[in-house]
Amino acid sequence: MYWLVKSEPDVFSYADLASRPFEPWNGVRNYQARNFLRAMQVGDGLLFYHSNTTPPGVAGVARVARAAYPDDLQFDPESPYFDRGSSPDNPRWSMVDVAAVAALPRFVSLEALRTLEDLEDLALLRRGNRLSVMPVPEAAWRRILEVGGLDPDEIARQLAPGGGVG
Repeated sequence: MYWLVKSEPDVFSYADLASRPFEPWNGVRNYQARNFLRAMQVGDGLLFYHSNTTPPGVAGVARVARAAYPDDLQFDPESPYFDRGSSPDNPRWSMVDVAAVAALPRFVSLEALRTLEDLEDLALLRRGNRLSVMPVPEAAWRRILEVGGLDPDEIARQLAPGGGVG
């Protein structure tokens, strides 16, 4: 499966992700986005999207390094993501660990995405869609990687178990 995850680059950028072995993708507080996190499997591909910046767009490729588990921030009263209604016995929110795979040689802006064929099923381009985590159809995944300067088949090999990505 393929997904798109959004992050504001001044908060956490693709370069930040690439500088560490993995990062917990926590703080998601939308039920539909949470359900998408729970559907992710180790090795699933992620388009890393820089949002709330000029221009917004896809900056890199990552992978799911650990499947969904309880988001620890929901239990921390000092966190802005604290949820008083959630408990360790019945956690409401989930997170996954993500790891960098490759930066796109060519950043693919939202404006460029809107001009590409084969992206009619990409939820990101639907009016009013503000989800921070969403599925990406395979045709859209391949097209975005190609426009961004990566070989989708090579990225698929890197995502496969034992494919060379830590």
